[in-house]
Amino acid sequence: MPEITPGIIWIKLPIDDDRGPSHINSYLVRGDKGYLLVDSGWNTDSSFGTMHNILVKNKLGFEVISQIFVTHVHPDHYGMAGRIKRLSGATIAMHPIEKDFIEPRYVHMEELLHQTDLMLVDNGVPHDEMVKLRDATVGMEQFIDPTPPDITLRDGDTITTGEFTFRVIWTPGHSSGHLCLYEPEKKILLSGDHILPDITPNISVHPQSIENPLSRYIKSLKEMRQLDVELVLPGHDQPFTRLQPRIDEIIRHHEQRNRDILTVMGDEPATAYRIAREITWGVNSRWHDLPDFHKRMAIFETLAHLEMMAAEGKLDRFPRNGIIYYRQN
Repeated sequence: MPEITPGIIWIKLPIDDDRGPSHINSYLVRGDKGYLLVDSGWNTDSSFGTMHNILVKNKLGFEVISQIFVTHVHPDHYGMAGRIKRLSGATIAMHPIEKDFIEPRYVHMEELLHQTDLMLVDNGVPHDEMVKLRDATVGMEQFIDPTPPDITLRDGDTITTGEFTFRVIWTPGHSSGHLCLYEPEKKILLSGDHILPDITPNISVHPQSIENPLSRYIKSLKEMRQLDVELVLPGHDQPFTRLQPRIDEIIRHHEQRNRDILTVMGDEPATAYRIAREITWGVNSRWHDLPDFHKRMAIFETLAHLEMMAAEGKLDRFPRNGIIYYRQN
């Protein structure tokens, strides 16, 4: 596969799942002492085979990879990092928040499942439906090689390959410890799932989310709008060039979603579950069209909007018979 820009090879790794994008973008960045790999794909034979074939076509082997940068520890971005580390001897780097997610999310999951159970019920999900939604991600751990990072990175740190010097940008929202890489001299942004060209990343309130994640996400988008960027290399879909207009589109999407939620609520108190069931998701998709995993994401994404509007004073949040309700002020 040719370089997408001088010094960077774009690798499209398959995602063996029908609940989301068909592939994850991984990037090999050339360096003086080996390549930097940005995100690793699922730990599956098809993903591994695709990466192996791309390396061979470029007359490379896994041993050339000296650094693995993980934007966040969702399975499609982190799953194969440990496998590649063992083959290459590379160091793995990620944000410390993401490091702390690995064990409770992929090794000892019982407590996280219990917390998810409680959050769903608290927000109005009936018990029989809650069980299906809670367990929608059980089994995903088979696609993860749960390997801790060698290095943790924070906002403002740098990663250098010799040819490229990236500034690490902490971009909470889609995941609490999500990181992007910005190369100011070459005007390149590796955006992970923070900014995608065609879809908006899921921003949710869930047991492991940062406080008020949607507000933090929009704040980060506005900050990144000031960057001088000519090429965006995202975690999904196609590389693109118009960063600022795309950021504006994403912000408008969330503003419209707020308006949709307020319309659905009307003058009566409502739960996140009831609102999520009445909103259109994706391209004209209604609640009954969604698989259980997407239903859970829809509830938690609705909750992110509700919590942001409550923090802004637009909504009142209150309990009633053990269930959390929201109403317009």
